Amino acid sequence: MLDYAHLAALAAVVRTGSFERAAQQLNVTPSAVSQRIKLLEERVGTVLVVRGQPCTPTGVGQRLCQHVEQVALLESSLQGSLPSLQAERQPTTLRIAVNADSLATWLIKAIARTEGYLFDLVLDDEDHSAGWLRRGEVVAAVTGNSTPIQGCDCHPLGALRYVATASPEYCARWFSGGFSEAAAAQAPCLIFNQKDRLQAEWLRQVLGTDVHPPLHWLPSSQAFVDAALAGIGWGMNPEPLVADHLRAGRLAALRLDKPLDVPLFWQQSRIVSPMLNQMTRAVLHEAKSVLVQDP
Repeated sequence: MLDYAHLAALAAVVRTGSFERAAQQLNVTPSAVSQRIKLLEERVGTVLVVRGQPCTPTGVGQRLCQHVEQVALLESSLQGSLPSLQAERQPTTLRIAVNADSLATWLIKAIARTEGYLFDLVLDDEDHSAGWLRRGEVVAAVTGNSTPIQGCDCHPLGALRYVATASPEYCARWFSGGFSEAAAAQAPCLIFNQKDRLQAEWLRQVLGTDVHPPLHWLPSSQAFVDAALAGIGWGMNPEPLVADHLRAGRLAALRLDKPLDVPLFWQQSRIVSPMLNQMTRAVLHEAKSVLVQDP
């Protein structure tokens, strides 16, 4: 059997990135954390943590962290039937993969409606967030993948609507003759990161061909809006983030008749599904209030 005090030390080091911060979290000394990790490594016969700034887990170390997080979730489900454990309960951490635009528009409200947990959010593109769940590194994910991952339940959330937006001054400078392939090839465009295909997909849908404009790389949902307002470039912004700016005339839609709807899904590990019921209800409620739903 594995010693769960040792496993808790490993999880704390991986989560906080250092032995010192793990010691503060566990209310022990850094040397005690180091000793627990050493004993655990001797027990399993392999290195579990790569010491550095920050400390990172090895493959085996990551699997053990996943195990201890699942155990913590399962134990939390016993609180209702075993009230005597309430005094000993430590907040359980839910590790969830989510795309940045969902985090910026609606997920925070779902988190606020979920009591009794701490959250460790992993940011990734909606087309890639399912990979974290598939590898067992998170217990749930907001993803663009509609096919249920093995061992997971899948709930449709609706579609996050994007609008191609820029400042009126930018539009007057780059699209004074209308939005065309030639103009789009010259006008600076905003892109989140290498995984971001929204701008390219929208251009293909609107113009019927691939266009390769000059790019500003801005890995932040709010920076996308700010850059559009400042006239730096145009980009696909979530409608909930820019609706007020559009109504006030601070931003203009390049093609108001051509929004881009990105379907999203909530996938969660079936193993810990009963413990995620509260979170799932909150996610579905908030998504319904913000995302575009099928008629």
